[in-house]
Amino acid sequence: MTLITTTSDLAAFIDRQKGADYVTVDTEFMREKTYWPQLCLVQVAGPKEAAAIDPLAPGMDLAPLFTLLDDPGVLKVFHAARQDVEIFFHLTGRIPAPLFDTQVAAMVCGFGDSVGYETLITKLTNARIDKSSRFTDWAARPLTDRQLQYALSDVVHLRPAYEKLARKLAKTGRQGWLGEEMGILTDPDTYRLEPADAWKRLKVRTEKPRFLAILKEVAAWREREAQRKDLPRQRVLRDEALMEIAAHAPTSVDDLARTRGLGEGLARGRYGTEILAAVQAALSIPDRELPRPEPRPEMPPGLTPIVELLRVLLKMVCDENEVASRLVANAADLESIAADDNANVPALSGWRRELFGDAALRLKHGHLALAISDKRVKLVDLKG
Repeated sequence: MTLITTTSDLAAFIDRQKGADYVTVDTEFMREKTYWPQLCLVQVAGPKEAAAIDPLAPGMDLAPLFTLLDDPGVLKVFHAARQDVEIFFHLTGRIPAPLFDTQVAAMVCGFGDSVGYETLITKLTNARIDKSSRFTDWAARPLTDRQLQYALSDVVHLRPAYEKLARKLAKTGRQGWLGEEMGILTDPDTYRLEPADAWKRLKVRTEKPRFLAILKEVAAWREREAQRKDLPRQRVLRDEALMEIAAHAPTSVDDLARTRGLGEGLARGRYGTEILAAVQAALSIPDRELPRPEPRPEMPPGLTPIVELLRVLLKMVCDENEVASRLVANAADLESIAADDNANVPALSGWRRELFGDAALRLKHGHLALAISDKRVKLVDLKG
C-alpha cells in the first residue's frame, strides 16, 4: 500500500503515469461540518501501481495531480463521478477530462439503474469489497492500514471493471450512448452553486409570489453566508426558519426575534440586520417581477392508461436491449409523450428514439400492440 505525503513523491508518481491510456480515480472526503467538501484522500491507479495521496499532509501541493486530471491524453475513470468532480471543480475551477463514469456505462450495459460500486465490481470481477471503513473519519490522522486498503481497493478493482465495460460498449456500438450523460458531468454549470437559485432546492407548500420572493432573497443570503464561512446551510439558518420568515415577512427586529428557532441574540445581531435587509428587498419587488414556480402541467383526462402501456413498453424494450430504463425515459417523460407526439424529452431524439421513442409513438397511435406469448410481453405490428 502506497501513501503519498510529499509533493516530490506525488510528482514522481504522476510522472510515472504519463503515457497511460487511462487512470482510475476516487476520493474520500468529509462534509458534515463544512459547506464545501473537505478533500481528505485521493486514490489513483495507473497501469502498474496505485497510490493514496494525502491532501492534508503538511506542505502538500496537489498541482502535479491536477496536471494529470487536465491531461487530454489520459482518460480519467470514476464510479458515480459527480461528487468527486465537484471537489476538483471547486479546487481548480476545472473538470477532469476526458472523463468516463462506470456507473453510467453500467446503466448502458444492462446492470440496472444507478448500480452501486460493490454490486458492479462483484458482477464484473467476482471480487468482494470490504466496506467496513465506509463511514470512517477520513480527516483523522494517522490513517490505518485497513483504511488505506479499503480506499485503494476502490481504484484497483475499478480497472478491470472499466476494461470489461469498455469492451462491451465497443462490442454493442453503444459508446455514443454515453455522450449525453457525460455532457452533464463535464458541464461546469452542473457544479456551480448559485445563491440566487438556492430557494429552488426547498420544498414549499405555497405558490404565493410574494412568499417566494422573500424565500428567494433570504435563501440567497443564507447560501452566501454558508459559502463565506464554509458552514453547512442548516448551521447558518434552518430551512424551517427560512419558511417562517417568508411566511410572516418581518420588518423589525422584534418581529424577526419572534421567528421560531431564530433566537433573540441572532435577530439583534449582524444576521438579523442582513435578514431584514433581504426581506425588505423582496418586499420592494414590483408584482410583475415576482418569482413564480414552474408550471406543473396536468395530464389530460384519459391518458393514464396510455402512460401505463408506455411504461410496459419501456420496461420490455430496456430488458431486451440490456439498458437501464432510467437512462431512456422517466415517468414525466412518459406522461409528456402520451400528451404530445413532439414532446421535448430525450426519449424522442437520438439513440433513445431509435430504441424506444418511435415504438412509443406507434403504440400510442395504434400501429403497435402489446401481447403476451410464452409468458413474455411481445410487440405486434398492426400496420405492417
